[in-house]
Amino acid sequence: MNALEVKSLTKRFNGLTAVDNASFSVSEGSVFGLIGRNGAGKTTTIRMMLNIYFPDEGEVLFRGKKTEQDFKDIVGYLPEERGLYKKMKVIDMLLFLSELKGKKGNQVLKSANYYLERFELADRKNSKVEDLSKGNQQKIQFIGTILHDPDFLIFDEPFSGLDPINTNLLKEIILEMKQKGKVVIFSTHLMEFAEKMCDSIAMIDKGKIILNGKLNDIKAKYASRNVSLDYQGNISFLNNHSLVESVEDFGNTTGIRLKNENTDQQLLKLLIENNIAIKKFNVDEISLYEIFISLAGKEVTDVQ
Repeated sequence: MNALEVKSLTKRFNGLTAVDNASFSVSEGSVFGLIGRNGAGKTTTIRMMLNIYFPDEGEVLFRGKKTEQDFKDIVGYLPEERGLYKKMKVIDMLLFLSELKGKKGNQVLKSANYYLERFELADRKNSKVEDLSKGNQQKIQFIGTILHDPDFLIFDEPFSGLDPINTNLLKEIILEMKQKGKVVIFSTHLMEFAEKMCDSIAMIDKGKIILNGKLNDIKAKYASRNVSLDYQGNISFLNNHSLVESVEDFGNTTGIRLKNENTDQQLLKLLIENNIAIKKFNVDEISLYEIFISLAGKEVTDVQ
């Protein structure tokens, strides 16, 4: 069952189309990724979902009903542009954010103390927000997003500016939210996070959804002509070769896109004949990053 349906959303600003006929759906109890480069239209789409912006065309349905202003009260939203009251104490800030969503009392205080402990910020709960580092302020904003125990969570670039340890902690908590049956949407330009965490994705580029579906199905479809290669030597001879559609260098690994299926053994033979020392040769392996690079600017593709 779909928790959220985005139908043909379009938004224009001064003649510029920021989001162009965007459609996708989010299943109950899933993690959904809205992914794309910076400026692709992700945040504008989220703001229309939350009625911060009203679409020029299209609609958003939450559990079958059109979203109204009160939809924001049942959503936890972490915006890309963080905003906290700098002069407030940390604990007061958290309780205030929860009260804005209609939740207060001992249970909220207990939850706030639990998350402060978990983020190793319990000793700073009576500090002013402005006295915290930027990373710790971000953790406070994250706690404020989930403190009122919403069933629907939207995180816009949640990992921005966090160190690896705190990034892993956020990932743990987001997956815990999923296990509790909550619906999680996160927006990011970091493909590796989406690939590790999401059940389904919508990929947006220049305001248009260019890929939409379950992540496993998407990867299976686009990996069928893909080879992931780790090697030593010079493979420049593959450029413009009749077997090869494209070669993408990703640093430690190279992605080779074949023109036709079932030609991977011919490629392997060609590499050996050209004295390439092969460290890894994985057929039908492709990253979400590689898929995005290959699709950006092309027509919309749906994977059902």
